[in-house]
Amino acid sequence: MPFGFVFPVVLLTVATLAVLVPPRRFRVLGGIGLWAGRVLNELPQLAFYLLLLTTVLTVAGGDVTSPAGWVLVVVAVFCLAGLAVIFARGLQARPVVRDFLRAAGLAAPDRRWPWARIMLTPFLRRRGDVEHIRNLGYGPGGRRQQLDLYRHRSGPAGAPMLVHFHGGHYATGHKDSQSLPLLYQLAARGWVCISANYRLKPEFGFHDHLSDAKRVIAWAREHGPEYGGDPATVVVAGSSAGAHLTALCALTPGDPRFQPGFEQADTSVSAAVCLGGYLGALDQDLDVPTSPDDYLRPDAPPFLIVHGGNDLAIPADTARGFAERLGTASANPVHFLELPYGQHTFDLFHSPRFEAVIDAVAAFGAAVSPKERPTGKKA
Repeated sequence: MPFGFVFPVVLLTVATLAVLVPPRRFRVLGGIGLWAGRVLNELPQLAFYLLLLTTVLTVAGGDVTSPAGWVLVVVAVFCLAGLAVIFARGLQARPVVRDFLRAAGLAAPDRRWPWARIMLTPFLRRRGDVEHIRNLGYGPGGRRQQLDLYRHRSGPAGAPMLVHFHGGHYATGHKDSQSLPLLYQLAARGWVCISANYRLKPEFGFHDHLSDAKRVIAWAREHGPEYGGDPATVVVAGSSAGAHLTALCALTPGDPRFQPGFEQADTSVSAAVCLGGYLGALDQDLDVPTSPDDYLRPDAPPFLIVHGGNDLAIPADTARGFAERLGTASANPVHFLELPYGQHTFDLFHSPRFEAVIDAVAAFGAAVSPKERPTGKKA
């Protein structure tokens, strides 16, 4: 039996089982489930293509010559069925989002999903109608204080702006890694989108992370108009740890403790979008609270909190609980959207689940930004 058949069958079967039945109690198996969920839960179709091709070539080539080999073929068939189930689960996000938008009174965006990209090249994010401007500095900290900007090539003026912060436990990550399908889609709809780096552990701590995020918002208000942005509409968004930053930025506008050297800058935001976020306290002994719960306020901006129902890193209950407490405290809408079978990093690729999330964010953004300007084409 060729190793080129044994290896993918064993690897994909273990990963598929870990996605279908997320192991929460055992550290090793839970780790497999978490890492498998990062890719396989969103891109099972690519694994399906690979395993199907490998199986067909192995059988057609006459390489299955023993009972053990045929058992492995049967295992591969069951794995293919499991991958199909994972893909079908991802499709469930679309009707869930439609029902969510209807209940929230939000209008679903009029767009066609990029099915060819979803099925064949889901890891490709670029669009020909969007200009990507790289490595603009917003502070003196070099690469870690740079941002990328995305806008429609037609250069619309007065466009709403969205600022996104990446995740990575405040220790890893970079600005051109997460939520890029969302940034490109909003830019195609006429938004100016910003994705920013910020300084990371262990060299830098909580105050540095948060002040960097606020510097990006201040930069957007000051320099966004140079790129067509409207400083009156700045939505802040983030993934995982970036969602923690997002919530803190939205709940501490203009707080001088977190704006050293730019205390007078306007760092208020129009709305906040938290994607798969940790929304609790950091494990640090600091002079200020680090949990968004400690900054709840009645004038908090509208929030959209999206979380995976099968998130192994941050249970959905924690995000739901924060949404409920914020909704009680705030006079503005707080929307919580739980994605069926979604795991932690659902925002990396053009998957059916993330395309549905993009629809939700676009609808939420349109509601908080009456100035959203279509580019003349369905995005």
